Amino acid sequence: MFLEHLNLVNFRNYDSLNIKLSKNINIFYGKNAQGKTNILESIYYLGLTKSYRTKDDNDIIKDNKKVFKVEGILNNNNYKNKYLIKYKNNDKKLYIDDFEYKKISDYISKINIITFTPDDLEILKGIPDIRRKYIDNELSQLYSTYYKVNLEYKKILKMRNDLLKQININKNIDMNYFNILTQYLIDKSTFIYRARNKFIIKINEEISKIYENIIKIKDLKIIYKNQLEINDYKDDLIKEKLNNLYKDNFYKEKEAGVTLYGPHRDDYEFYINDKNIKLYGSQGQQKLAILSMKLSEIKIFNNQTKSFPILLLDDVFSEFDREKINNIMKYILDNMQVIITSTDVKNIQKKILDQSLIYKIENGTIKKDNRGDING
Repeated sequence: MFLEHLNLVNFRNYDSLNIKLSKNINIFYGKNAQGKTNILESIYYLGLTKSYRTKDDNDIIKDNKKVFKVEGILNNNNYKNKYLIKYKNNDKKLYIDDFEYKKISDYISKINIITFTPDDLEILKGIPDIRRKYIDNELSQLYSTYYKVNLEYKKILKMRNDLLKQININKNIDMNYFNILTQYLIDKSTFIYRARNKFIIKINEEISKIYENIIKIKDLKIIYKNQLEINDYKDDLIKEKLNNLYKDNFYKEKEAGVTLYGPHRDDYEFYINDKNIKLYGSQGQQKLAILSMKLSEIKIFNNQTKSFPILLLDDVFSEFDREKINNIMKYILDNMQVIITSTDVKNIQKKILDQSLIYKIENGTIKKDNRGDING
């Protein structure tokens, strides 16, 4: 899987942009605030229908414009499709080969993307909601069903919370309806718990050896934290645990006016030798833990989709020293598209440059740099 062409209209600082991409390594370099990261953001947006930098799509529109467009030609095993997202007046339209997809759940998971940016440190250091959203994004790319179930879960959760608030202020409600909602919530929760646990298991099969190969530190793992306190994520056991939690804590939830138990309370922690690296690791160790997790996903995506995801690396060459960069680049496979941003190419190995399609960006203008292999 690789993106052959990228076309932007009124996206961030680009009035219009139409560029060819190599199926292997692509490097965009230039000073800060010239538009390098905007290229990565646009590709991510094309795949996931949203930005990883802002929640408001209106932030993406170029100044004084009313509409933006992201378009790309995706080559997946020599089968080409045109993907297009148009945004205007808070309305987003999604197209594949000129056919409009009304639901994001029917569009998402077609383009698989893994990103690494300097802000990803928040995945480890930030609040649990950031980690939950990250895992949910990755699972939604792998399984469109996950996106649908997670969306349904959030809707049912809001309805149940509204009823709990009504109970709390002594309003009469239909308890049969409340119990039915709770059972629906348990059904959706069961699917989410099982999918998240399976994903973390697969990550842990790869992450330790990747981390050790990059930084020479052993035994990195991710611990899945939830309220179930179980080791076996079978449907019947999950449902039994949740039923008991809701039954035993009804008055506690009634007083709080919110649902206190379920996947929306999950968390994930990174450990090395049984020490939480959020508390004990250096910032460099923490960033490499995040990157190792993302590199672990390459194999997971390939096993599930039979193709490799597109890897987006934002300013990775300034994040780590040359030795670590060399170790990281060993995980960049020959048949995998990688798109890298950098402030300079001087610190990039000649071996990498020689096999890359290179673009220089200055004030939103992109020019091809002929020092690399531009035949892609």
